[in-house]
Amino acid sequence: MLNQSLEKMNERFGKFLVPIILIVFFVLTLAILYPSIKPTANSYKEGQVAETNIRANKTIENSTATEQKRKLAAEAVSPEYTYQSDLATRQHDLLANLFTLILKVKTSADEAYQKNTQAAKDKSTVSKPTTEELISQLKKQFETVDTDDLDFYQDLTTNFLTTMFSLSTTEITKVEQVTLNLVDDQMKAQIKESDVTSVRQKAESALEASDVSTSQAEAVRYLLSKGIVANTFLNEKKTTELQNEAKASVQPVMIYQGEIIVREGSQIDSTAIEKLRILGLTNQSVNYYPLLSLVFTILLQIGMLAFFVHQMEEQSKRLKCYLFYASMMIVSLLIMKFFQLFQTNAAPHLSLFYPAAFAPLVLNFFMNRRSGLLAALFQVVFALFIFSNTAADVGLNVLVFLLISYLFSGIMGTIVRQQRISNQGFNALMWLVVFPLLMNVTLILFQEMSFTSGQTWIALVCGLAGSLLSLLLTVGLHQYIELLVTDDSVIVLNELSNPNHPMLKRLLEEAPGTYHHSMMVANLSANAVADIGGNSLLTRVACYYHDIGKLKHANFFVENLPAGAENPHNFLLPEDSRDIIFGHVIDGAKVLEAEKMPQMVIDICRQHHGTTLMRFFYVKAKERNDSVKESDYRYPGPKPQTKEAGIVSIADSCEAAVRAMDQPSNEKIKTFVSNLIKDRILDGQLDESGLTLNELRIIEKSLINGLCSTFHSRIKYPKMKSEAEQMKEEQEKREE
Repeated sequence: MLNQSLEKMNERFGKFLVPIILIVFFVLTLAILYPSIKPTANSYKEGQVAETNIRANKTIENSTATEQKRKLAAEAVSPEYTYQSDLATRQHDLLANLFTLILKVKTSADEAYQKNTQAAKDKSTVSKPTTEELISQLKKQFETVDTDDLDFYQDLTTNFLTTMFSLSTTEITKVEQVTLNLVDDQMKAQIKESDVTSVRQKAESALEASDVSTSQAEAVRYLLSKGIVANTFLNEKKTTELQNEAKASVQPVMIYQGEIIVREGSQIDSTAIEKLRILGLTNQSVNYYPLLSLVFTILLQIGMLAFFVHQMEEQSKRLKCYLFYASMMIVSLLIMKFFQLFQTNAAPHLSLFYPAAFAPLVLNFFMNRRSGLLAALFQVVFALFIFSNTAADVGLNVLVFLLISYLFSGIMGTIVRQQRISNQGFNALMWLVVFPLLMNVTLILFQEMSFTSGQTWIALVCGLAGSLLSLLLTVGLHQYIELLVTDDSVIVLNELSNPNHPMLKRLLEEAPGTYHHSMMVANLSANAVADIGGNSLLTRVACYYHDIGKLKHANFFVENLPAGAENPHNFLLPEDSRDIIFGHVIDGAKVLEAEKMPQMVIDICRQHHGTTLMRFFYVKAKERNDSVKESDYRYPGPKPQTKEAGIVSIADSCEAAVRAMDQPSNEKIKTFVSNLIKDRILDGQLDESGLTLNELRIIEKSLINGLCSTFHSRIKYPKMKSEAEQMKEEQEKREE
């Protein structure tokens, strides 16, 4: 049917047919996939409710989020502090030296006062040194301390010094003791700048438990504020280094292509707006890149298809490959689109039901393996476009699972042998079902999916169902696809093999001997073809019709002569007999072409005698005229072009010859068949058939077994003079 349709279209459109097929293929593919990558204008505002899932159109770094994470990482770094343990000793020494100086000044002043009092006649005229004088003397003592410590002493207030000089030596000693103990006790621990106040308060609380006067307590509090200082300081350099390391360890925040930015029905917040701004989706421009990518992919597929189809020699095969490939890919994409419509987040693996091996498998059977491989590859590429919108819903892992599963199943479809799937049995089951299932298990293990999860088993079941669907579709539709693509489908051949077919009924009625001969040749040929793995059904049907041309002059073929009739060729010239016998090949092919028989049947009709020599009539003609050429008595051919045609040519001659044998025996049959095959080889009749010597040995054995079990001698009939003379007269009139 497809061949006839292509012939009609080729007659109508001529050289424009291929471009028309490819343009239609391009348009249909684009129409199927366009909804999945339809460019839309993007205009998003904060507070807007998303009508559909908004997905990232590319993979890009979210610089704002990255900077925020780095800032948080830096803030999370604990500051690095340096503890100066010697500061406690320094503070102790400063305080101790202060008390030493105060006591020294006080003691010296008291001694001077006592000395002056004793020396004076009027003791009343000697006055005690004032506080100001004592403070002045103390400050002179400060000039003797180290320069590094001078600031500590100069910062002492006058009120404090006044209080201290108002105390007695014993009281000062008590203040010294309490102060040093409290300072030493608190300075043992690490004190940060922020902790100084609390530590001083703690020391003052401890002071309340001591037995000191109010003046003494006031002095101690003041000295605690001077003596208790921070001894643990922030190491800014080290802290900065740690913060920089923390920032550097933060991985960039990425927005991945296909990631959902805002889910359908959700409000667009400021965070989402920032992501959309980074992606360039906040403006109203339309993103045409997915569409351009799809167009380029389709053109690439067409280019690759045209590249290898152009290498085919026959124009009819080219047209068939273009049309059939395009049809299968369109059907494949429609099925894929159907499953995509039902894929949801709740059922992410539903698309594994898609029979990924079906299109490559059918193309492998009816076209060639390369077209199947091309389909297996590009249906995966197109799946990327179809499922890109749902990838964010079901997850990137599911998309990867789908694509690899589709690719593996498709390639398995091209590995299967190019013969009917129902005849391959276990091998087909392994390639199409078992191996894809094992690959799915591998993908599940790689993605660390748990076998206790229901989703894991759903994925396995869906993948198994998709593989089985590929197998069942191919088995169930094979004969119908075969009916569309080829002219020798099983349905057609079964119809042609029906004995009630008009041509076979006519052959039985008008040429019963030829009919019986054809049946015998069919059995012999079909068995031999089956033994070498050929198309036995097609061979059988071709044998039924290979001698259909004998209907035109049925009685001029010895098997159809009625009882008692003499061979009419006894009354004809050799060249007349030659033309009649040659005619059954030429006329038969014309009849079969008119009846639109399968091309293989027509070819076997033309080729079943090859270019063999009609030896009997050639010898007779040679006796009459020595200038007769051998080529004039050779069948027009061509030589058998297929193994099936070569076997039919051998079986036809063997059956006719054995039938004519007098008292055939198994040994005579074996010798004859062997010699005939050798003669055909030497005559070059099997050179173009593709038969190997090993296959010829198998064929020889099959024919011998068949002939030995079914032969019977041809019956010799009496002369049939009247019709022969009449035909001779008609031939002479035509020549005149």
